[in-house]
Amino acid sequence: MGSMYKDEQDDWKTVCLKYLLFVFNFLFWMGGGVVMAVGIWTLIDKGEYLSLLASSTFAVSAYILILAGALVMVTGFLGCCAVIREQRSLLSTYFSCLLLIFLIELVAGVLAYVYYQRLSEELKQHLSKTMTENYDQLGKEGITRAVDRLQQDFKCCGSNNSSDWKHSVYVQSPEAQGRVVPDSCCKTITPECGRRDHPSNIYKVEGGCITKLEHFLADHLLIIGAVGIGVACLQICGMVFTCCLHRQIKLDPY
Repeated sequence: MGSMYKDEQDDWKTVCLKYLLFVFNFLFWMGGGVVMAVGIWTLIDKGEYLSLLASSTFAVSAYILILAGALVMVTGFLGCCAVIREQRSLLSTYFSCLLLIFLIELVAGVLAYVYYQRLSEELKQHLSKTMTENYDQLGKEGITRAVDRLQQDFKCCGSNNSSDWKHSVYVQSPEAQGRVVPDSCCKTITPECGRRDHPSNIYKVEGGCITKLEHFLADHLLIIGAVGIGVACLQICGMVFTCCLHRQIKLDPY
């Protein structure tokens, strides 16, 4: 009688754990979609700005997120199969996948944190040089487009202020045709509007484009970190449930 009661109790625990893992896998699958979406959004929405950065750490973090998101979605499906079939070997594989994704997200989180710490210094050292030396130069078309979009999107002019352009290769070249700033500095872009740098014509923002880009990248890094932490917490719950179900499922005597 006691043995029968124990078996019923074990069966009840197994059913509960299976339902919990099903719910977890659904949330996990959705979390994978969110992680992937954040990574893709980071690269597509403002992907041109990546050419203005000295290092590729920010881009690498986004690519790692996309990889982790894809693995999460595949693993969620694997988890459902493991729960339905109640095979200890499948559950072990599922647990290993969860652990691998957790480690990948940990690497992405560390990279994002390290980059966040030196973001301001990198922009101050690199962005000004990039804008003044590479704008509208042969073979630097990507940087030119990125700078133009940066100045229009963030309504700024120059790395620190509009006077930075006075010392640029572009303004001092014949191609500038008398412009004192690029046309993308203008509030309303018209042909050769960059010849006049009056505040009524161009953006005069305190801190220039460096401050605006720094805030934008910092916000993106915080979003990446928050999403990564949220999915990592889900994974820890999933690993606990998986271990419990693995122990609960009876060993196949065959």
